[in-house]
Amino acid sequence: MRKVHINVSGRVQGVGFRYTTKMVADQLGVTGAVWNEADGSVSIEAVAEDKVLEDFITAVRNSPSPAGKVARLTIHDDPRIKERKSFDVSYPPQ
Repeated sequence: MRKVHINVSGRVQGVGFRYTTKMVADQLGVTGAVWNEADGSVSIEAVAEDKVLEDFITAVRNSPSPAGKVARLTIHDDPRIKERKSFDVSYPPQ
């Protein structure tokens, strides 16, 4: 299992980005969490097999929300991310 932290900036708050990200994660079987940051970006912790995670990252990069627009996406592997049983929308992460 690969564990990554993703930070997404652009038009990603107030457009349903977190909830549509959860929908994509649920469809693909990705676990983790998504939350808004104070700077207007969105952070995601995602855990999945490599291929599934790459599909998830592609969907996030293309903005799962029709009203959203991703300007920048950064990805960092982070083995400290705890494994979850589901994908949660939260603020801040728990």
